[in-house]
Amino acid sequence: MFTAAILGFTTMTAAFGSSIFSSATRAVGKEFHVSSDVSLLGVSFYVLGFATGPTFWAPLSELKGRRLPLIISMFGFSIFNISNAVAKDLQTVLITRFFSGFFGACPLAVVAAVFSDMFDNRTRGIAITVFSMTVFTGPMLAPFVGGFIVESYLGWRWTSYIVSFMGFLAFVLDLLFLRETYPPQILVQKAAELRRRTLNWGIHAKQEEIEIDVRELITKNFSRPMRLLFCEPIVTLLSIYMAFIYGLLYLFLTAYPFVFQGVHGFNAGESGLTFFGMVTGQILAGFSVLLQQPWYQRKLAANNGVPVPEWRLPSVIAGGVAFAGGLFWFGWSGYRKDIHWIVPALSGLLSGFGLASIFLQALNYLVDSYLMFAASAIAGNTFLRSLAGAGFPLFSRFMFEGMGIQWASTLLGCVAAALVPIPIVFYYYGHKIRAKSSYAPTFPPRPPQGEMPPGTASSESSTATETHDEVTNEKDVIERAVDASVPNIDGNRAERAV
Repeated sequence: MFTAAILGFTTMTAAFGSSIFSSATRAVGKEFHVSSDVSLLGVSFYVLGFATGPTFWAPLSELKGRRLPLIISMFGFSIFNISNAVAKDLQTVLITRFFSGFFGACPLAVVAAVFSDMFDNRTRGIAITVFSMTVFTGPMLAPFVGGFIVESYLGWRWTSYIVSFMGFLAFVLDLLFLRETYPPQILVQKAAELRRRTLNWGIHAKQEEIEIDVRELITKNFSRPMRLLFCEPIVTLLSIYMAFIYGLLYLFLTAYPFVFQGVHGFNAGESGLTFFGMVTGQILAGFSVLLQQPWYQRKLAANNGVPVPEWRLPSVIAGGVAFAGGLFWFGWSGYRKDIHWIVPALSGLLSGFGLASIFLQALNYLVDSYLMFAASAIAGNTFLRSLAGAGFPLFSRFMFEGMGIQWASTLLGCVAAALVPIPIVFYYYGHKIRAKSSYAPTFPPRPPQGEMPPGTASSESSTATETHDEVTNEKDVIERAVDASVPNIDGNRAERAV
């Protein structure tokens, strides 16, 4: 659990850094003599780094293990945040923000995969729930912290200094306490230890047989997230849904000040405090997912320990309905000054609950569906949704000014409602889609212990039982997936996909 806490802090630091700059856009624009719309590019460039980073970090984690990318990325993240704090021109601000996002993207793509390595089917959902909470509470906590810092004597540069200090702390914790969790890399380490002890230099792991070739890296490893994103219907459609929701998360960084500063006259710090409505909704969503774990455990036990990813989707469906409702509530209560400010602020309860419910269980669904390729699946997902997160803030002010707060929110609410059927389709047909996938492991149905299908001969029963045991035993599934991650092994369906 200590490792999970360290990784949660690492992820929250990267997410926190994405939105804290939004409070500094006016001060940055004033210092460098540009409009606040131009300085808002600092947020977009950071999230654009989120989009490009996972295509590098996730495949690297599947080649060299999880620990090395996390350590390298948090060091680079901290260095570029310091560079941003001392920047002398806007160009430097934007460049350093991009690379801060590029390095900060590593925890978002890799930590969920670490949890898939560390935890089994019974506890993985809890771990990824906690991880996802850090991803989405971080951006919501940052605006009020940044708002009060910018308005104080410290100034906007300290928004980057604080993030860099958090990054260096995460770097030290990862360096000292984080251990490797990726099975192929663990085997490499064990093989190296055996070579030292026995002086038998012929001992090696399959992962060591991989010859690093630039062309092979590009075609097989670094292209894998994009192939999953565009060739796997589950990853594609869920990523589109999550991209829209994630884009609105960053759109709120503009919409909330538009309502609470523009309509109700709050300052930057006070406006940031209204995000606690969304934070509370996200926490409630996290608790609701955790409360479902006993139900999930019973379902898992009844199915002989074989997970069914579609069990995660009812929360996604409920979250989609709540999120759409929250958008309508926010728009039609926030455009008039005579409506008390607490009313649009409370809309965050529904919006935050829906946003977190969608992401918590959708990420669990992706991890359960793709197991050892979870890092690449999440990387492709992160790429698309980060593009949305980078783009949505750029047009949000123009949309709310042109359409009005109520009608802009209505449009977004209608789109959110139109996307709700996506998880419903996967709930009923997801198992058929995964059965055709080259990346998703499949689990054939296993009869209860002591029962065999009628008409099965004893010899056939023995063989079938062994086969089922082999497939449904989670340790063997992991070992098969490990083999699938190593090239040049014929006869393996996942290998052929790689």
